[in-house]
Amino acid sequence: LGIDSFEKVRSGGYYYVDKTGVIAELLRKTFEVNLITRPRRFGKTLAMDMMANFFDIRKDTGGLFTGLDIADRTALCAEWQNRWPVIFLTFKDVDDTGFENAWKKLMVCIADLCRQHTYLLESGKVDREDIVLFGKYQSMSADAVEIQNALYVLMRMMHAYYGKQVIVLLDEYDVPLAKANENGFYDEMLNLIRGLLNKTLKTNPF
Repeated sequence: LGIDSFEKVRSGGYYYVDKTGVIAELLRKTFEVNLITRPRRFGKTLAMDMMANFFDIRKDTGGLFTGLDIADRTALCAEWQNRWPVIFLTFKDVDDTGFENAWKKLMVCIADLCRQHTYLLESGKVDREDIVLFGKYQSMSADAVEIQNALYVLMRMMHAYYGKQVIVLLDEYDVPLAKANENGFYDEMLNLIRGLLNKTLKTNPF
């Protein structure tokens, strides 16, 4: 099995093929949503984890990028490195032979994501109704409509907390639909994932 943790690769003395130039490439583009397609085992997850480490405002990762291509772009790093709220979510575990279990696994993914951002609950800047929804996501008691709004609500909370737009990185976005198609519940999963992604990626001010 490969290592998909950028921090572990860089701090553990492993060989690393420098893909940090993709950060500058993405920032040069004017698109708000970018789709990165590569074959399996091509390093997409490691690349996304690298980007999450670069942007995340909660981290100080300058040392991890020392000696890499992006570190030479000092103006870009001053503006972007560890200065933006980041959501990094993978759907790789949302796979099962039936819709009910796949749905539960999606709820677990959302709950785990919320546990990374419990600091939002301590802020007076966050809307109280969003805090109630956050509690439902964390306790896995949200209904289907609320789950479809989960990323949007979390982005809204982070935007209120930091006063900055949120960077969202979604890994293995196709796994829930691919597994659903294989096991005969594609329509149910499509409705769920479409609602989740539409709200997150289209006309989202946060």
